[in-house]
Amino acid sequence: MSNKTYGCLTLFMLLLLIGSILLNVGLFVTKLDFDVSTDATFTAARPKRHLHEVVVENPAKSSADKIVHIDLEGVISSMSVSGIFAEAMPGVEPIKQALEQAVNDKNVKAIVLRVNSPGGEVTASDIIYNAVKKAAKVKPVVVYMDAMAASGGYYVACGATKIVASETTLTASIGVIIETMNYSELFGKVGLSMTAFTSGAFKDSLSGARPMREDEKAYVQNLVTQMYDRFLGIVSESRGVPKEQLKNVADGRVVTGREALNAKLVDQIGYVEDAYALARTLGKSADAGVVKYRHEVSLFDALGMASAKAGAAPAKMELDVSSALMPKLLPGVPYYLPPSFAH
Repeated sequence: MSNKTYGCLTLFMLLLLIGSILLNVGLFVTKLDFDVSTDATFTAARPKRHLHEVVVENPAKSSADKIVHIDLEGVISSMSVSGIFAEAMPGVEPIKQALEQAVNDKNVKAIVLRVNSPGGEVTASDIIYNAVKKAAKVKPVVVYMDAMAASGGYYVACGATKIVASETTLTASIGVIIETMNYSELFGKVGLSMTAFTSGAFKDSLSGARPMREDEKAYVQNLVTQMYDRFLGIVSESRGVPKEQLKNVADGRVVTGREALNAKLVDQIGYVEDAYALARTLGKSADAGVVKYRHEVSLFDALGMASAKAGAAPAKMELDVSSALMPKLLPGVPYYLPPSFAH
């Protein structure tokens, strides 16, 4: 082959490659949902999201009916992790989105929410509970409790149609905790002090720089009691058990799945397959298959650019996964968590 022919072939291949890249970029851009501000600059570029399905169990007899399996894993938090870690550490919004998509899909006959959580923030738990309860008004929702569904995890479960727990599940822990750390004596030893200017007597409550007053203790305890009463009321309404009877077990302790069944906190002992079977029964679809939702990772997620503004400096991404194993309680934030996690 002559040098001229070889050069023309190389140029042709190069142009073909460039054309392919431009075509793919064009197709990618057409799938983006741009939010354009009044100054005509792009403030954000996100691919439109739709949760994709992964088959867990094939349907029988070519049925189009589905049971959707959704996972609630780890500490329940109002903070969510975006990008490639979103599926492993879901926040409130991904759970709500999965529930909404399942409810809106006419082929979905029931939902199985697998809970494996020690609990978490009070408000985040309440939001997910409300989303589960709303979904259960439209389609049956079966909660399957895995290794742990305690405190906020149990709170969420109370929104379901039915609850299935394993024999060895640790659940209940019906209670509220608020923590703070007092380091005022340490300040004195090292010669430090703190001065705070506040607009009211309770504005710097839970400050660790000074001893807590008795009226502050009563004030914080009242907050805890209000949240505990709400928790107790939700359990009582969901399980049909009077509050006074619940107080025999609703003192913050965790119990096994068998003990929870005896206390009427759950409906059935079993495994996730039993939850699927119950969901098929409640959904009146014996032939339904089982699918899981997954988040498709976009290019922007992978590069950490999902929320970057045009022209902004690249953000430094830091990920601390330790809180998924042992949560770090924020001072003054109320949590539905077992005492063993409150450190």
